[in-house]
Amino acid sequence: MLPNIQIPSTNAVISTAASVAATTMLVRSFAKDFVPHEIRQYILTKFRYFLATFTNEIIVVVDEYEGLNKNQLFSAAEIYLGTIFNHSTRIFRASLPEKEKKIHVSVEGNEELRDKFCGFQLKWRMTIRQTQARYVPYPDEYSSTIQSEFRYFQLSFHKKYKNKVLDEYLPYIVEKSKSIKQERKTLKLLTLKSERHGPRGNPWQSVNLDHPATFETLAMDTEIKNMVIDDLERFVNRKEFYRKVGKAWKRGYLLFGPPGTGKSSLIAAMANYLNFDVYDLELTDIRGNSELRRLIISTANRSILVVEDIDASIDLSERGQAAPPRPLPMYPSPYNQGTKVTLSGLLNFIDGLWSSCGDERIIVFTTNHKDKLDPALLRPGRMDVHIHMSYCTPCGFKMLVSTYLGITEHPLIMEVEQMIGTTKVTPAEVGEQLLKSDDPEVVLRGLIEFLEKKKESEEAKAFKENLEVTKAEVLPKPEEEKDGASRDMKDVKSLEGLKELIEMVQASPANAGELVIKRDKASIALKGLIEFLDGKNRVEDIKASETNSGESTSAKVQESCKEVKI
Repeated sequence: MLPNIQIPSTNAVISTAASVAATTMLVRSFAKDFVPHEIRQYILTKFRYFLATFTNEIIVVVDEYEGLNKNQLFSAAEIYLGTIFNHSTRIFRASLPEKEKKIHVSVEGNEELRDKFCGFQLKWRMTIRQTQARYVPYPDEYSSTIQSEFRYFQLSFHKKYKNKVLDEYLPYIVEKSKSIKQERKTLKLLTLKSERHGPRGNPWQSVNLDHPATFETLAMDTEIKNMVIDDLERFVNRKEFYRKVGKAWKRGYLLFGPPGTGKSSLIAAMANYLNFDVYDLELTDIRGNSELRRLIISTANRSILVVEDIDASIDLSERGQAAPPRPLPMYPSPYNQGTKVTLSGLLNFIDGLWSSCGDERIIVFTTNHKDKLDPALLRPGRMDVHIHMSYCTPCGFKMLVSTYLGITEHPLIMEVEQMIGTTKVTPAEVGEQLLKSDDPEVVLRGLIEFLEKKKESEEAKAFKENLEVTKAEVLPKPEEEKDGASRDMKDVKSLEGLKELIEMVQASPANAGELVIKRDKASIALKGLIEFLDGKNRVEDIKASETNSGESTSAKVQESCKEVKI
């Protein structure tokens, strides 16, 4: 039989509990008043170690700040945990930051999340504690803000997976968070702040880059377009290769060609394709090489740095020559009295030691005059890829028609393609014509008329240039006139020269130029005709005697023209 067990009464239990509680409070008060903090902390730590011997669980604490700097591992974990919510998650936090388009989701305080990695379980918990207010810096700024809470993550797992967690799981979270951040980020176009000359502060200001240009809509030859895409893909996938060969992970592109050929659109297409931010660097707004280095260091990885119209930004034609005076900026300030950036400083930023201060960067220079650039700027390693942005081609026109009008076939398309092949017209000009109506028939006929006028204008301009060149070559110089040198229309070559002159007028501008250069007879005749039209002299009659000297040279020219026609 079991012995009789006497159960204590309720009053006895309550009395005992009260006595224990009172004793505990007394001991705690005594320890707090008479035992030093260090000894109490030591005893508490040993007690925790003693309890830990009875459990197989390890806890890793990830604080939000490491000193005054943001803990990158905390930021990575916060981004990563925002993607692994499970059914047991009751509370999470959602936000839409300024200038962002996608909603950010993160774990709420004291919520527990479970994750699985390589077959074992891990538990995450964010803990938030209220602390004394303190100043902490912004992630991307030098200014600070007041914060009155202390946040940290607790990661718990079985102790036998300690090395795997530290060596594989945490690095995996860091890399995964980078890809997540890259996928959901909004592209930015950054430019220099007007007030950035203080010792501290971020020199860049940003707006959202909403440019719609893509490689599918660019009016470029398919061959060149595919070459650019393949080069970009090869570049972003070669991180280890660049490190192995000892080169900075960067790529330089030079875009050159007439205005309106799509250089800016190509840059926007590259940014949209790679999901890279774009930094617009205005060299004329920089005080010197030291500021240029500071600006380059402040740019982020996975970005495109653009310097437009490099030939007009600073003097790059000759290293040894002094730069001509530059126009002052629109809003002059004591900090900006003309650029002092030198070619050597620019080359050092592109290919020197400072070029390695960042990874996965693309540098793009644009220019309308490639021949004005210093050869040192164009060599491989600085400008690796040279892309000629030419006038609109038949292939580019097909792309524009498909994009603007949504058609690929029309009876007038072939005629337009033939005219574009012989006319210098930019994609911007063609695009403007395609915007004038929604009716393909009306638009294409208007484009044909525009191209005809464009071609006539080009031919007239070319002929005028050839005429000016010939006039400068054949007209006597003032010193020659003083020496008594004069035109002799009695030369037997005059009549033949006039005939060739008429042939030149009827020929194309290019052939006319060849006739002027190859035949001195045409030059002599043109010389006489120009002098007559300018009212300088009267031409003597070729066949008449001295008594017929009053006869007009104009009649002779007309008779010569009639003989040619006959």
